[in-house]
Amino acid sequence: MTAEPNGMTAEHPLARALTAFGPAGWHRMDAAFAVTVRGEIAHIVYSIGEQQVLAHPPEQVLALVRQSRAAATETARGPWWRMLVTIAGSTVTVDYDYGADPFPPEQMFDPEDYRADLVTYPREHVPVWLAAYILHADRQQRTPQQAAEQARSDRAEQVWAVLAESEFPPFPVMWARWATLSAAFVAAKSQWGPRLLPWTGVFEGSARGGSTLHVLPGGRAVLSGGVWNAPTLDSAYNGDAALPRLYAGAPDWVANPVLNPRASTGMLSFCYWWEGGRWYRGESPSAEQCATAVPGVWTAEIVAGIVAGLVGDSPNDGLSDRAATLVSAAEAGVVTRETLTAVFDDDQFDIDGALYQLGLAGLVSTLPEELPEEVAIGRVRDYIVTRGLDTTGYPLSELTAHRINVGWMVYVPVPDGEISIGRALFYIADDGVLEQSSSSIAPGEYIVGFEQRFSDRHRPLVR
Repeated sequence: MTAEPNGMTAEHPLARALTAFGPAGWHRMDAAFAVTVRGEIAHIVYSIGEQQVLAHPPEQVLALVRQSRAAATETARGPWWRMLVTIAGSTVTVDYDYGADPFPPEQMFDPEDYRADLVTYPREHVPVWLAAYILHADRQQRTPQQAAEQARSDRAEQVWAVLAESEFPPFPVMWARWATLSAAFVAAKSQWGPRLLPWTGVFEGSARGGSTLHVLPGGRAVLSGGVWNAPTLDSAYNGDAALPRLYAGAPDWVANPVLNPRASTGMLSFCYWWEGGRWYRGESPSAEQCATAVPGVWTAEIVAGIVAGLVGDSPNDGLSDRAATLVSAAEAGVVTRETLTAVFDDDQFDIDGALYQLGLAGLVSTLPEELPEEVAIGRVRDYIVTRGLDTTGYPLSELTAHRINVGWMVYVPVPDGEISIGRALFYIADDGVLEQSSSSIAPGEYIVGFEQRFSDRHRPLVR
C-alpha cells in the first residue's frame, strides 16, 4: 500500500462525510473501500469506547469514493484497487492499495469485474496473485479423470518426467525432517513453522510461499506449492508465455487431492513426485528456486540448527548435539519423549504437542505396554462368545494364558491323557490384535509370523 502523496485533511469532502455520518460519541473510524468500474465494497467501523459499530455508507460517501478513484487515474500509478481511511480526532490517514498483498476475501470482486476494470484502465503489470485470480481459469486443476487422461496421452506422445536427482532430500528423510521441524515449532508454541496433519506436511513461509507434502501408499509422495511472484507465472499471466506444464510426465495419481491448494487459484509454481525411490518433476523449476516455499529440510545440520535456535538465541555445543540426536532419532523413526525433553525443557515447552506431531508422522518409538494376563483371557473369551464359536469340549472357564515375546497365547489345555488335533489356539498381542490359529500349526512356527506382524505394525510409517 502507498500513502496519499498530499495527505487527506479533515476538511476533505470524504473525511467530512465520514465524520458527519458517524454515530454519536465515536472517537475512531476505520474504513476500507474496494472499487472497480462495476461497483464498490465498503467496510466501515466506528469505535465508541470499546464497542465497534459496523455502518453501511450512504450513496454520498460512495460517490466521493468513486470520485477519488477517478482522480487517481491521472496519477503515475493509476487507479487503486482499495482505499483505506482512518480518522482519529483531527488526524486523517489514507492508504492506497495496489495489490502488493492479496486482498481480504470479503473485499474481492468476481474475476470478470476485474477484467472489466482492466479494459477501462489498462495496466502494464498486475500483481501475479491477482492476475492468476483473474486469468487462471482452472488451468492448473488436475482432477483424477484429467490425470488419468493426461497420463495416457503423455505415454502415447512419449512425454516423460524429468529425474530430479539430488535436488530434494530423499522422501523418507525429508518427511522425518519436516516432522522434526513441525514438532520443534509446536514445542516452542510458535504460530510459524511447518505442521503435520495425517499423511500430510503443511508449510507457509514468511516470504508468502508455501507447500504441502502428501504421503501416498506404496512409498509414494507428492510435493507441490508455490513461490510468491514466480517468474514463470508472471510471464504467463502478464505476458504471452504459456503456463508451465507442471504435470508433464506425471503418473495418474498426481491429482487434485494431493496437490497444494494453490492449484485451485492458479498460483502453483512447482510439483514434484516421489516414485520408485526417486524424485521426478515436469516443467517445474529446480529445488533451489522453490526453497522459500519449503521448510529448511535440506540437511540434518540445518534442521538441528533451527531446532536448537528455537530453544535459545545462542545454543551451546551440548544443546546442538542433543538437537542433532533428535534429528537422527526422527530419521530412524525411534523418537521418544526422552529424546524430545533432552532438547526442550518439559516445563517451558509443549512436549505433548510436539510428540503428537512426530506421532502423526509415524516416527515415535512407543511400543504398547504389556497386556495383563487377565485382560488377554477376557478378550479371547469375548471373541469366542460374540462370534458364537463351538465350545464343545472347550470350557471357557479353563482358558489359560502363556506369555510370549509380544503378547499371549491363550487356549484351553487338553485334559490329561487325551490327544487333540486342531484344537483352537488364540494369540493376542500387547497392542490388542487377536489372531486365531490351531494346534495343527506348531506354536513356535506361528509365533515367528505373529511377532513379525507386530513389528510391522509398529515400524515407522514412512520408509
